[in-house]
Amino acid sequence: MTVRFSNQLVAELIQPFWAAWQAGEFMTGASAVAGTYRQRGLAWVRQAGGVRPRRGRDLQGRYLSFGEREEIALGRAAGESIRSISRRLGRSPSTISRELARNSDGKGAYRATTAHPLAYERASRPKTAKLVTNVALRARVELDLEKKYSPEQIAGRLRDDHPDDPEMWVSTETIYQSLYVQSRGALRRDLAKCLRTGRGLRQPNRQGAQRKNRVLPDMVNVAERPTEADDRAVPGHWEGDLIIGKANASAIGTLVERTTGYTMLVHLPEGYKPAQVAPALAAKIQTLPASLRGSLTWDQGVEMRDWKQVRMATDMAIFFCDPHAPWQRGTNENTNGLLRQYFPKGTDLSVHSEADLDWVAAELNDRPRKRLASSRSRSNRSDRSCCVDRLDPPILLWWACATKR
Repeated sequence: MTVRFSNQLVAELIQPFWAAWQAGEFMTGASAVAGTYRQRGLAWVRQAGGVRPRRGRDLQGRYLSFGEREEIALGRAAGESIRSISRRLGRSPSTISRELARNSDGKGAYRATTAHPLAYERASRPKTAKLVTNVALRARVELDLEKKYSPEQIAGRLRDDHPDDPEMWVSTETIYQSLYVQSRGALRRDLAKCLRTGRGLRQPNRQGAQRKNRVLPDMVNVAERPTEADDRAVPGHWEGDLIIGKANASAIGTLVERTTGYTMLVHLPEGYKPAQVAPALAAKIQTLPASLRGSLTWDQGVEMRDWKQVRMATDMAIFFCDPHAPWQRGTNENTNGLLRQYFPKGTDLSVHSEADLDWVAAELNDRPRKRLASSRSRSNRSDRSCCVDRLDPPILLWWACATKR
């Protein structure tokens, strides 16, 4: 079957995308490297099963790129000679001549979008996967996967059981690629659920040091947060984060007050791009009295790229946690777990209106607060008839101030 042209055949586009994705870049950023949009990049990853293609990864200079084929097509359409095109591209005239002879159509016309797939197909060296030809090996691997063995354990066990029979050996990478890559899909695709992750797509192994793109400019570390925020002595110090929806395409902002646990939800109908998060977060914080805008602690997410705008709009100090240290925002992390009762993982969060979020926040704030009730007992206020966990939010904050004096 003839290969049709697509951007996935253009190594100078697809390989920088995969390199950025494997280096820890977010899908939006990796797609931008390839000059495309997030949905297209996500489609590339899904089609490849999360496995970076080998073709074009180390493309040598002797191979013509798609851009060079476009220049050849433009030169021929303008009546330019082969030697003129070769001088302009820095290529040998014989290279241009062979390219025109091999990849022109029956009428002698040359187009880059037809020549590139022809060259791509001609350069293919298809090799049948070992798990396709060796039925006994494939059956053994499938049986061990059903036993919940990892690919590494399977590969090691096969070498121990068949030390003198290399035909019954298989590498860990071969098993993974047979599960995730469609063109090498010797194993049943549903066996991917038997892996410990259970993922349908392979995820790159990102190291913490590779997340350099997450460092925000001039951010203030949480270690510089005032003491009164650390010991929860005075209300008005907040922790914030996002809960993410299906396919990382939607989000809801969460704000939790450290002393009382009072929660506010930020409506983000257009996703969590920095340009949308900053104004929405500032508008939500501005609904609070100035006395309750002590500080805000957030993680180092790119959504807070414009954190200085939030600080200027709210006159509120903003601090950032260390990488991979969620316990530095423990109250917020716990609250996000409670919110998953209302907003389960893998669902589209953009369907919820601002009124829906306010209702959820009000119901969450109406829950009993064990630590606040104990504070009231220590303050000899048990004679009050109203229950602290039923107070309106502003009164709840005021009550926490009074009991901490």
